[in-house]
Amino acid sequence: MFKRYGHDIRIALESILANKLKSILTALGIIFGVAAVISMLAIGKGAQQEILDQIKMVGVNNILISPIVQEKESSEEEGEKQLNKFSRGLTLLDVEAIRSTIPAVKRISPEISFNSTIVLSGMRHSAKLVGVSNDYFELYNLPLSQGVFFNEYQEEHGIQVCIIGANIRAKFFSQVDPIGQYIKFDNVWLKVIGVLEKTNVSLTGFEEQGVNVYNDNVYIPIKTMLMRYQNRALVNTKLATEATSVQVFGGGGMHGRVVVSSSSATTSNAETNYNQLDKIVVQVAETEQLTPTTEVLSRMMLRRHSGVKDFEITVPELLLKQQQRTKDIFNIVLGAIASISLIVGGIGIMNIMFASVMERIKEIGTRMAIGAKKMDIVVQFLSEAVLISVSGGFIGVFLGIILAVLIQEIAGITTIVSFFSVVIAFGVSAAVGVIFGYSPAKRASERDPIESLRYE
Repeated sequence: MFKRYGHDIRIALESILANKLKSILTALGIIFGVAAVISMLAIGKGAQQEILDQIKMVGVNNILISPIVQEKESSEEEGEKQLNKFSRGLTLLDVEAIRSTIPAVKRISPEISFNSTIVLSGMRHSAKLVGVSNDYFELYNLPLSQGVFFNEYQEEHGIQVCIIGANIRAKFFSQVDPIGQYIKFDNVWLKVIGVLEKTNVSLTGFEEQGVNVYNDNVYIPIKTMLMRYQNRALVNTKLATEATSVQVFGGGGMHGRVVVSSSSATTSNAETNYNQLDKIVVQVAETEQLTPTTEVLSRMMLRRHSGVKDFEITVPELLLKQQQRTKDIFNIVLGAIASISLIVGGIGIMNIMFASVMERIKEIGTRMAIGAKKMDIVVQFLSEAVLISVSGGFIGVFLGIILAVLIQEIAGITTIVSFFSVVIAFGVSAAVGVIFGYSPAKRASERDPIESLRYE
């Protein structure tokens, strides 16, 4: 086919080179359209990958139970006593109850954390200490780069051992093997038994959904945290037993109701975290079990807390997937807007080709007079349109890749240019040349040779 129509294609190429400025201006719509499509798809692909990484980091099929710590306000009703229900907040008893009661639960881990300072050999470094169980590391997909996880004896007896994040290792043990070494965290010496692999996932804005900056954390067994650092349940018990104006109805203990006098309520008018645990992380076996398990957990926890809604339950994976759906819609809109540029570019090509046909009527008549067929004229003008759009597509691809890199470097937005997006954008640009170039080419081939030669 190239041999048959090679002369026509060569004429089209010579025409483009003879009118470089016009050809470049004609191709601008295609160039910017392809560049916009590639850069927008790169932003969308980067956002999708970031969400997938974050879903992995918050744990697949995880449910978070967090305490609601708020200011307690007392209100007087005609000078009478007010009726309040008493809850001891999140405790290890809740963990055991969930583990033994709900069959859908695959793994569960309590969590207590606070920020302080690590001191070693005169160096100080701010870090977060996190008390957890061994399940925690599987819940959040945290593999070890070296060492071991806690064993059953260490967890049960609150032994002073720890697993450190990658940044802690780099700060204090860059020259030595950290396994078996000791670090001092908040006046307590901890033996290092493991080091987590470094993660580079961007986690900004997801701390409230259970995502921590794992590289800067120090992990210890939950009972070590309760025995060596803090156990707010002891403070809560003391406050409960020292209440002066309390009457218990319906049985004592965790599930009793208490009547607190107005004066007693007024003295506790400050923000108080009486929860033994900062979080309970529950993992179910299948994604389909997330919603029903969340509903069961809500009813169970409300019953265990004597009807006091002092906790909230969130599902990070569903929140992230909802954000992913929102971003997908946004990316579709951006892609559609960018695609409009290609259509505009195609219309520009069609307009220029129509103008070119009018300018070269005598040339068309001359060619047809010396033996050129209608198909030769069609190929000539169609080739010209396709060459312009394909050249614009090539330039647009490179410009789109450069734009994607610049967006990542300047705006800090993750962008991933996929081979699929390049093929789609380039394919569309070539199709635009064919679609919008055919009509002018066909009109040129249908002109009467005699009238074309007489045309002034």
